[in-house]
Amino acid sequence: MTNSLARPFRLPSPWRAGVILVALVLALPVLTVFGFVFQPAGEVWRHLADTVLKDYVFNSALLLLGVGLGTLFGGVSSAWLCSMCQFPGRRVFEWALLLPMAMPAYIIAYTYTGMLDFAGPVQTGLRDWFGWSYGDYWFPQIRSLGGAIVMLSLVLYPYVYLLARAAFLEQSICVLEVGRTLGAGAWTGFFRIALPLARPAVIAGLSLALMEALADYGTVQYFGVATFTTGIFRTWFGLGDAAAAAQLAALMMSFVFILIVLERWSRRQARYHHTSGRYRHLPRYQLRGWRAVAAFGLCLLPLLFGFLLPAGQLLAWAAQTAERTLDAEFLRLVWNSLGLAGAAALLAVLLGLFMAYGKRLRGSYGVAAAVRVAGMGYAVPGTVIAVGVLIPFAWIDNRIDAWMRASFDISTGLLLSGTLVALLFAYTVRFLAVSLQTVEAGLGKIKPSMDDAARSLGLPPNQVLARIHMPIMRGSLLTALLLVFVDVLKELPATLILRPFNFNTLAVRAFELASDERLAESATAALAIVLVGIIPVILLSRSITRARPGHE
Repeated sequence: MTNSLARPFRLPSPWRAGVILVALVLALPVLTVFGFVFQPAGEVWRHLADTVLKDYVFNSALLLLGVGLGTLFGGVSSAWLCSMCQFPGRRVFEWALLLPMAMPAYIIAYTYTGMLDFAGPVQTGLRDWFGWSYGDYWFPQIRSLGGAIVMLSLVLYPYVYLLARAAFLEQSICVLEVGRTLGAGAWTGFFRIALPLARPAVIAGLSLALMEALADYGTVQYFGVATFTTGIFRTWFGLGDAAAAAQLAALMMSFVFILIVLERWSRRQARYHHTSGRYRHLPRYQLRGWRAVAAFGLCLLPLLFGFLLPAGQLLAWAAQTAERTLDAEFLRLVWNSLGLAGAAALLAVLLGLFMAYGKRLRGSYGVAAAVRVAGMGYAVPGTVIAVGVLIPFAWIDNRIDAWMRASFDISTGLLLSGTLVALLFAYTVRFLAVSLQTVEAGLGKIKPSMDDAARSLGLPPNQVLARIHMPIMRGSLLTALLLVFVDVLKELPATLILRPFNFNTLAVRAFELASDERLAESATAALAIVLVGIIPVILLSRSITRARPGHE
């Protein structure tokens, strides 16, 4: 006699099983890296601990501190001025302050090195003007930890500006008006009212900027600064010890998790809420005289040094070297870069759509946790992901090759770790969160009643997604595709480690030429990356402007 109360066994739905399976596969690189924490330390690791590990920790910590202060000041101050104040040039600065986002950190580092080094135009002009010679004057050293902090701050402050401005624009006018009636001026209102309300967004933007700074390889390597990313490369390629490189990567991951924990802890139990749904055009503070000039200058400085000057120098170098660099090799680099970025973007968006819709269908804790695990790759530096991908893929390649040799006397070679498969997988792990968040935002705007209506008409879930949701959220899908495309186009450390032999991209070519001190010749590839990166900047600026409720 069967127990009527017993629940029948049911296989998990394909959506639920698929979401969990994808999440586990995408978590493989991080799990691989953490697995090496429990391995006994070898001779190479002990050598690193006795010699350079302290430098890696100290320099990485100072880099985070400096970039944090720089991006916080530049991003919050410019966001407040453009959102809440009226001064000449404000409308231009609203979108132009995002332009440094299109400038990869390693490219701006090469550009400023070419301009500020001893043989660059700035020091050459000073020597010609004042009649100085070598040793007669002091000039700040661009290739230093301080130089790396400045370079990274110039291109990463838009993360803070982006989220802080969106938070300022979304604030209710009622609380601001109450503050003004109580005598709060511009500065008091900023520190006592607007900034606390925007604090979660500011901290989120700061966390993103710090994670990007920690993940940077091109800038710190070119400037000769010993950080975790450069240490992983040296241990892997110089010392040939994959285990020690993975242990360094695991230690670096602890920095990332500390950032995440600090971001959560900084809020503690504090909550900041709007008490009114009343939204209308924000009354801006009218700045006149020296205040207007100061606001204009404060917004101009990060734009000038973060985009206009380096872009102008790249354009001048590209014009000088166009006859030598615009050839068949450059076209091949463009084809490789665009094809790789397009394939990675398409794969990331398809997986993001699959997982976001699976979460919508099966809103259980397990599915939600799986989606969060799949999206954690964006917080993991590219060097860590590359190490975590190469180790298991090489193991699989060796097992397949050994079996094929024993069974058929055929060598398969490196099917995964030596081809674009490993690179595309690393890109997907790294940038799936970008597409996932964009797709989830698009799905969130579709009422659940539309799903219910479609299902009542007999449409299965895949048909509901294809025939109803995807046409509605076409804009979100295209935005996700473009954002991932540009991120992949700029990505450097994972590409350097995982690219197949004789396969180059624009980012790798610019890095190689700059490392050989052929800065002018690297400008063409660098400028192509910057020009493509401007497109999502324009989209982001438009979305921020329209973010405020009541915007027409």
